[in-house]
Amino acid sequence: MTVTNGPDELESQFAQWREYVRRRPELIASDADELEDHLRDSVDELTALGLRPDEAFLIAVKRMGGLDDLSREFAREHSERLWKQLMFLGDSGDTATKATLRRDLIAMLVCAAGAALSIKVPALFGQHFDDEGTFYETNVALFTLPWLAGFLAWRRRAGLRLCAVLVALFALGVAGANFYPVADDSQSVNLIGSHLPIALWFVVGLAYVSDEVRSSRRRMDFIRFSGEWFVYLVLIALGGGVLIVFLTSTFDAIGLGADDFITYWLVPCGGMAAVVVAGWLVEAKQGVIENIAPVLTRLFTPLFAVVLLAFLVATGLTHGGIDVERENLVMFDLLLAIVLGLLLYSISARNPLAPRGTFDVLQLVLVVSALVIDALVLLTMTGRIAEYGTTPNNTAALGENIVLLANLAWAAWLLFSFVRRRAGFPAIERWQTTYLPVFAVWMWVVVLVLPPVFNFR
Repeated sequence: MTVTNGPDELESQFAQWREYVRRRPELIASDADELEDHLRDSVDELTALGLRPDEAFLIAVKRMGGLDDLSREFAREHSERLWKQLMFLGDSGDTATKATLRRDLIAMLVCAAGAALSIKVPALFGQHFDDEGTFYETNVALFTLPWLAGFLAWRRRAGLRLCAVLVALFALGVAGANFYPVADDSQSVNLIGSHLPIALWFVVGLAYVSDEVRSSRRRMDFIRFSGEWFVYLVLIALGGGVLIVFLTSTFDAIGLGADDFITYWLVPCGGMAAVVVAGWLVEAKQGVIENIAPVLTRLFTPLFAVVLLAFLVATGLTHGGIDVERENLVMFDLLLAIVLGLLLYSISARNPLAPRGTFDVLQLVLVVSALVIDALVLLTMTGRIAEYGTTPNNTAALGENIVLLANLAWAAWLLFSFVRRRAGFPAIERWQTTYLPVFAVWMWVVVLVLPPVFNFR
């Protein structure tokens, strides 16, 4: 931001700052005015002390902190108003804001309805939930994630080229889930069912970042979006569980069974729609649930660090190897994914300018412990593969552990450098956002490449 000394230039800078602040959906016009009043007061105080207007403006902006911090503060102080805006669009402030919220709400309802109806379409062609086979296992993400991506692309005003790429990637997912000649009891079908939703989630991420795909900041925003989306989805699921209990009890009381309606309509259609609704909630109310997810990461990071350290100590004392049978491989991969998730979301929620603290040391302990466990699992896996040969499962697991090992190794080094005051925090952010495409590529490799390589067994 370039600032000069004239009053007209200073007013121009205030106008630019005000426009930037108003981009945040949490802050209505009156909020921006209040923030601007604080900024002007601070500039006046600094110029009274003898600073030039340009110096006073820059220092005042820096004192106010980052825009995300400001919006989170306003979300906390005005949470009652924000939640009223969520349900009652008439309380949302100026006309432009209300129109935007209304358009987003309508778009969300259309996409949620589309997702809910999509999962019932196969029934028109004789494919039902209680049929034998793995059709729904491999296709479940394709019923809802394209609608969520469509909502995000519409909200971002994505260009035609990006929309074409999104359609092509989802079509590729449809091909991988349905056109491969895999048996229902094959390892390949299990790999497709477990990895395709993750691969498609990265396609949702592409819709989220839209035309800023190379932006590290937008990729970090998507990580934050993913964490908040998960929290909202869990809350919706808990509410849906309570609804099902009451629905079952009340209809049983009058002698009517609601089991078929719950099994074939409420759960599948509601589950598909909830994925879209959760995404809309994150977009509409950024900064409200954001206060919950960082608390969860700060709670579970030390707990997971203790558990991993205890596991390593127990492994050393017993002198026993790690069992790398399929069930245990899934468990270790899930454990490492959770560790990575805790790391990613804590990074996305952290103020880059905050000083180093105890929590950063705990993160380093967590990552190093996960790194050691990953190395032990890889060592055992390579021995088993050398002895018994490769299978689709152990090849996928081997690749995932290598991908995670590379990520955790460099993340541990960057965290160590940060704790030792030899590097800044932005380097950690850049590494994680730069590495996201590696995860996406491997997921697609597992879905599209490994099945034919192993002859679909």
